[in-house]
Amino acid sequence: MKFGKLLTAGALALSLVAGGAFAQDKAAKQKEVVTKTNDALQRFYKAQPDLKAKVAKAPGYALFTTYGVSFLIGGSGGTGVVHDNKSKKNTFMKLGSASVGAQIGAGENDILVIFANAKAMNDFITNGWSVAGGATAAAGAGGDKQVGGGQGSSATDVMQTFTLTKAGVQAGVAIGGVKAWKDDELN
Repeated sequence: MKFGKLLTAGALALSLVAGGAFAQDKAAKQKEVVTKTNDALQRFYKAQPDLKAKVAKAPGYALFTTYGVSFLIGGSGGTGVVHDNKSKKNTFMKLGSASVGAQIGAGENDILVIFANAKAMNDFITNGWSVAGGATAAAGAGGDKQVGGGQGSSATDVMQTFTLTKAGVQAGVAIGGVKAWKDDELN
């Protein structure tokens, strides 16, 4: 009987320690994503200063850093946040893309999405985001950063998107898509 109580107490203590370690790991990962996205936001402001006013006036924005490669079949992925300017709350998100076509390259990009209204931002958080692609061409090397790159910026009535090519070269024609969703591990 004493052994059973000791085993139960040990299991309880172990779960408390593991839970605390998970919370610290989660907080560290959240901090890393926030730091990366804040750095990326500053790069956008430096490359295109008028974005600072657009971001400040918006109800919120999403920012992702992605890494990818392509050779006929391509894919990329990354992490980021949706930041609510009113509440100052961050929702952690993931982003992935896949494509197929006459394409080749590798790159690292930052993607900024500026929301026109709170509903668009909340829909993005709740339902994710999906878009299809067409022709791409982008280049960036070392300090050569370009807002838009070959993928450019786009706008709808609910959001504007901007791409900053940080490093790499990509070219080709491909059909693909991009999907964003909540990161359940970090929220």
